[in-house]
Amino acid sequence: MADILNLNRARKAKTKAGAKAQAVENRAKFGRTKGDKALEAARADKLKRELDGAKREE
Repeated sequence: MADILNLNRARKAKTKAGAKAQAVENRAKFGRTKGDKALEAARADKLKRELDGAKREE
């Protein structure tokens, strides 16, 4: 015979697992430190300055 399954408990467990997966994705996407953000901004600024400096004037 099959085990008895509490549907409310199963639904809540499924929701919690989905929330944990979403949290992992959000940490990867948005979980950068202030130093990481500053470093990325500095690199983008340097790249922009190099590209602007290499433009030819007509």
